[in-house]
Amino acid sequence: MRSDGSSSSRNNSAGVESVVVDWGRLKSSCGYCKSSGCTSISHGLWANSITVYDYQDLLDQGWRRSGSLLYKPEMERTCCPAYTIRLRAADFVHSKEQLRVSRRLQRFLDGTLDIKKPVELMKDPNTSKDSCNSADNEVLKLSTEESLSNNGEKKSEAEQILHYLSNQIDNVVQTCVKSGVFPLDIQLPKASVKKVLQAKRKLLVEESEDLQYTSSIAFQIAATIRRGQSCDNDQLRLSRHSAEQNGLSPKAIAEKLASSLTQLAETSGLLIKACNGHINFYSSNKQSSSDGSVQVKTVLEEAAAGCPSKKCCLKRSSEQPPPKKRRLEIRLKRSSFDSEEFALYKKYQIKVHDDMPDRVTKSSYRRFLVDTPLVFVPPTGDGTVPPCGFGSFHQQYLIDGRLVAVGVIDILPKCLSSKYLFWDPDFAFLSLGKYSALQEIGWVRENQIDCPSLKYYYLGYYIHSCSKMRYKAAYHPSELLCPLRYQWISFDIARPLLDKKPYLVLSDFANLQNRELSPPDVSDNVKEVQYDESDTESSGLRSVEIEDGDISNILIERKGSRLRYK
Repeated sequence: MRSDGSSSSRNNSAGVESVVVDWGRLKSSCGYCKSSGCTSISHGLWANSITVYDYQDLLDQGWRRSGSLLYKPEMERTCCPAYTIRLRAADFVHSKEQLRVSRRLQRFLDGTLDIKKPVELMKDPNTSKDSCNSADNEVLKLSTEESLSNNGEKKSEAEQILHYLSNQIDNVVQTCVKSGVFPLDIQLPKASVKKVLQAKRKLLVEESEDLQYTSSIAFQIAATIRRGQSCDNDQLRLSRHSAEQNGLSPKAIAEKLASSLTQLAETSGLLIKACNGHINFYSSNKQSSSDGSVQVKTVLEEAAAGCPSKKCCLKRSSEQPPPKKRRLEIRLKRSSFDSEEFALYKKYQIKVHDDMPDRVTKSSYRRFLVDTPLVFVPPTGDGTVPPCGFGSFHQQYLIDGRLVAVGVIDILPKCLSSKYLFWDPDFAFLSLGKYSALQEIGWVRENQIDCPSLKYYYLGYYIHSCSKMRYKAAYHPSELLCPLRYQWISFDIARPLLDKKPYLVLSDFANLQNRELSPPDVSDNVKEVQYDESDTESSGLRSVEIEDGDISNILIERKGSRLRYK
């Protein structure tokens, strides 16, 4: 391919001809910073067909594809410079959060994960109605989703009371969501009530009030609402200020929840108060024992009162049948249109990205995620191609036969290149985006045995100025591609530099691995040496006096170009 815009073709080692047409420059409003006047500028071309070997070379020069459109940002002119980011799969190190994501999904499959909002997959049509009143039925619904311990032992009375109080807070939170006090479009965390140890108890109101239990759910709700309403640091500060003005600070949230728990206070004999963002449960019984067991028994008896079947609500959590296990299936298929995938994509775009339904069409879906110019290379069995072959694929994630996520990927001679992922919003609590990335990294590791050249996981473009894109650097250790010399530079080197300037020739700093990261700025005390073409000396330079033998601050200038001595 030539930079003058004309098409070109060449034969690669597989004997497949690459044909590229329609070269041009693409300009559009930036979808990352969304600032007025900002423009995203890229080179672009439509490809009828291209070999996976040529496309691998293009990736390593900063190109990407969207359907059959190949494009590359003009890094010096575009508003948000986009650096290609990759990871050597064999060197990948899980973070604590990534390990939590894997464990959470495994607990969901094992049936031992607490889920605040049930999904259709979890509903058992054979479950019978209970005779408890509506308030207790709400507790039962949450109780039936409580995990059992692996040994199946019944919960102690203390565990039952903590579970019961947590559910009561969750009921009040859901009531606040339905009434519009809390946002409807943000999934709020599940409440957790903890027993206060005797050594940490404090008499806060009167001597007769003994602090037994406490919950910090208000802080978690406030933080979740702030994160859901903010995109960057400035907006985070604004949203925090706005939240406090709108009565959504931890202190205000705790007061709202405590005031809504009056019925629980009446039936349980507990005194419930908000204190600096915490919801505290006090015992007003002077005869309560030091370990709180009497108060636990009182609350259990009071909670069971009014139920036709004595204590049936509280016994359900310890007498429920073993959890139902689920099956996760991951399928890899060649890129093609699938009606079930399109239905999931449309649901995802509408609910997650707020797209208008009439804009999510089959034709736009085909152009974006189905069409591909990559020529498929079948497996050869000689260690040069993995068992699935090279080309464009859709990786499907199914739970008990239900499609919950689809990863659109390219499998190339050196890498698995992740292009896009869409998932079922009903399963947002599973963090399927992070989980799929971990699976794709694992796929590269496994298939490197059959195809040794397959070493890397490409995550697309990394945009340091966009907070929503920084998650890609969490897969450690990653590298960024230098936009000028196409060398790979450790992200740990690039990060502090990009904090100062969005566009950099990263390879200029490749030697800073074990040195202080400081860009070579031209300071005022730099000594300049002018080049004189009429000078007959062999060096072509006039000598200058160097103080203390230091030559590190010499700048050589010729016809407007400056070079630092190195």
